[in-house]
Amino acid sequence: MTDTSTGKISIEAPLTKVEGILFDLAQYPMWSAAIKSVAVLEKDEKGRPTSATISIDAGMMRDRVTLEYDWSQAPGKLSFSMTDADLLTAMDGSYTIQAQDEETTEVTYELHVDLSMPIPAMMRHNAEKATINTALEQLKTFAEK
Repeated sequence: MTDTSTGKISIEAPLTKVEGILFDLAQYPMWSAAIKSVAVLEKDEKGRPTSATISIDAGMMRDRVTLEYDWSQAPGKLSFSMTDADLLTAMDGSYTIQAQDEETTEVTYELHVDLSMPIPAMMRHNAEKATINTALEQLKTFAEK
């Protein structure tokens, strides 16, 4: 991923709990206000989603995107890349999950988005950062319940 925005957060929840939340794509609308719906299209032999269509409403990033998920580095990292969208021209990202201790997990979220309309790079980067920070805070709140 080039020109990627990154955010990191420490969550007071065990690694397995945070992984369970992040790896269950169909449940994202339960904790992420920006994700309105998720339709899992394909799964791998382990039952993990490999393709999903997601309806997103994150301020200036509103779209219906189809993402391919790469589980090759799981459970430590889950990556995704866009294969189709109504407005976006690219969306790539990843969640990296690491235990800090038995009850604390660190999550790093990387995101790169390109829009079909011309937007200054600084505005796009600020929107990515806002999306990342909001998603991480909502994940933290949900995981720490």
